Amino acid sequence: MQDRNRQKLFLVETFGCQMNEYDSDRMLRLMESQGYVETRDIEQADLIILNTCTIRDKAEQKIYSFLGRLQPLKKNKPELIIGVAGCVAQQVGKKLLRRAPYLDLVLGTHGVQRLPELVAEVASTGRQVCYTEFDYNLTPPPPLAVEKAPLKAFLTIMQGCDNFCTYCVVPYVRGREISRPPLDILNEARDMLDHGVKEITLLGQNVNSYGRGLEPAVTFAELIYRVAELPGLERLRFTTSHPKDMSAELIRAIAEVGPLCEHVHLPVQAGSSRILKAMRRVYDRDQYLAKVDALRAACPDVALTTDIIVGFPGETEEDFEQTMDLVRRVRYDGMFSFMYSDRPMTKASRLTNKIDAKVKERRLYELQDLQKEITVAKNREMIGRRVEVLVEGVSKRGSSQLTGRTRSNKVVNFTGPESLVGGLACPEIIDAWPNSLLGELAEDSVSAMAGA
Repeated sequence: MQDRNRQKLFLVETFGCQMNEYDSDRMLRLMESQGYVETRDIEQADLIILNTCTIRDKAEQKIYSFLGRLQPLKKNKPELIIGVAGCVAQQVGKKLLRRAPYLDLVLGTHGVQRLPELVAEVASTGRQVCYTEFDYNLTPPPPLAVEKAPLKAFLTIMQGCDNFCTYCVVPYVRGREISRPPLDILNEARDMLDHGVKEITLLGQNVNSYGRGLEPAVTFAELIYRVAELPGLERLRFTTSHPKDMSAELIRAIAEVGPLCEHVHLPVQAGSSRILKAMRRVYDRDQYLAKVDALRAACPDVALTTDIIVGFPGETEEDFEQTMDLVRRVRYDGMFSFMYSDRPMTKASRLTNKIDAKVKERRLYELQDLQKEITVAKNREMIGRRVEVLVEGVSKRGSSQLTGRTRSNKVVNFTGPESLVGGLACPEIIDAWPNSLLGELAEDSVSAMAGA
């Protein structure tokens, strides 16, 4: 029997993208307003929510595996409430309740704001609840708690997607594209900054198409200029961009706006115009490369990262070589690369000219080896340079090292006092690897900021 006077403990396990991290944070704040306290001890939790991603089959299978491990917990603690939220919940719906009878709650992508009332319904009735309705009223999240304010925070400015790329399930599980009013965004950003946040990342499935349908009209670039003016903001980022919406106005903002970091994640997905057309990406190889050239002309120090899918149905060796050639030409700072996998409801899942798994695996290894070579070379080019780092905390490498990221989003580890956490430091880069840089801090390179 649960002690009625004991605080109820809530654990949310996040899978997938930064959008899910933002939604998980909203869930925590909502449940804290109902008296729950966050825990990372799964054995002690009274409420467990898996906030899920279905963008790739491997990610989805990982969620089902995790869910299976919760069954013994439920057996030993019947009052435990277990929920699945996010994209898998939206995609599978009530079938999840049949697949996992010990599951109490299925909460779709538009249901985050209703979490407290649905948990209360489960607790009072003991019945399973499934909510997968699309609700296009974007309610602002609860305010941050002072004692939990992070150094960096995500801020969703829109949700959904209207692109319907043939391989992508997002429009089906996140709904159609809708932008939040700029005043709501600015108010949330102010709340973050008032609580000590130094870096904000603006989020959206197609973030640079923000503003369509808003009255009065506002573009994404205009929103960036307005957010950048807020007092206390040190750094501003955004993700994820669609190349077709990388406008001249936005490129100019990347070059001009002081807090906006010199890093753009610009998913290309493939280097073959034929495959891009089959993916319904609405640009070709030359148009994509023209965007890259325009970005680098306006902001020579910009760091570019990307997403690439290998083995899309019908991809030939020639198509794959065009992807490799594009990567050699662009020389990305980093890449997320994946083997194509069918996703439910998508047009590509119905194509018949699928690529053999071993061929996809070989292509992925070749692509990743090429990118690793480029990343190491680009990182080593930074040796001898002093770079601005937002100090995030103690490094996992230990040895009294601190860690943080450059404006170009590269991880830097360096030795220094913990009093620097939360401020800016300017170490000189003395060594480089594929995933991080090693810095050496001179005494005169520290900017006295909060936490210093």
